[in-house]
Amino acid sequence: MAGFFISSCTTIKSSMNLSDWIGFAGVSLLLIAYFLQTSGKLASDGRPYLWMNFLGAAVACFASWLIRYWPFVLLEGAWAVVSLQSLFKKR
Repeated sequence: MAGFFISSCTTIKSSMNLSDWIGFAGVSLLLIAYFLQTSGKLASDGRPYLWMNFLGAAVACFASWLIRYWPFVLLEGAWAVVSLQSLFKKR
């Protein structure tokens, strides 16, 4: 069983390219922001949460653009724009 897991991880690691890693970073940032907000560590209208959402969505949008996956370019691009608008309203 352990050999299968190690073999699978090696396969996954070797099959990820730069756009995968960029997308992974963006989505991870979004998920961390969501976790911190739902656990009460970040306010949903606070600057840290909004910045994490904007940066995560922008990075995920860029990764989606790199692989030409247009539905997620639209989704993440809209998410980034809404987050950025919320940041400007906070000024």
